[in-house]
Amino acid sequence: MVIVQFQVVPAKEIPDGWMGLDIGPDSIKSFSETLDTTKTIIWNGPMGVFEMEKFAAGTEAIAKKLAELSGKGVTTIIGGGDSVAAVEKVGLADKMSHISTGGGASLELLEGKTLPGVLALNEA
Repeated sequence: MVIVQFQVVPAKEIPDGWMGLDIGPDSIKSFSETLDTTKTIIWNGPMGVFEMEKFAAGTEAIAKKLAELSGKGVTTIIGGGDSVAAVEKVGLADKMSHISTGGGASLELLEGKTLPGVLALNEA
């Protein structure tokens, strides 16, 4: 027999052997308040297991917040296949400033690394 339990608890209260699969209301509020103070947002990675409806609330809330901020002139950059899938699932992909499925490559570019494709073009 498998017992499945869904409840919102603070991260510190997740019992041993259990997993936190989404952010809760307090984290959504905290992230949203912090995002209100930004001019550029780079989102690489969903907030939870958004593919499962019970764990999609955090990802959906942040996607909606980014769409709202994008409408106010904030630059919103979505990087990585899962993040792109999340904003597409919520129907907000067209509200974002930029979308790239190259999440790892985007992070490497931000690190200052030369991307192999760019290097090849520069050498040609």
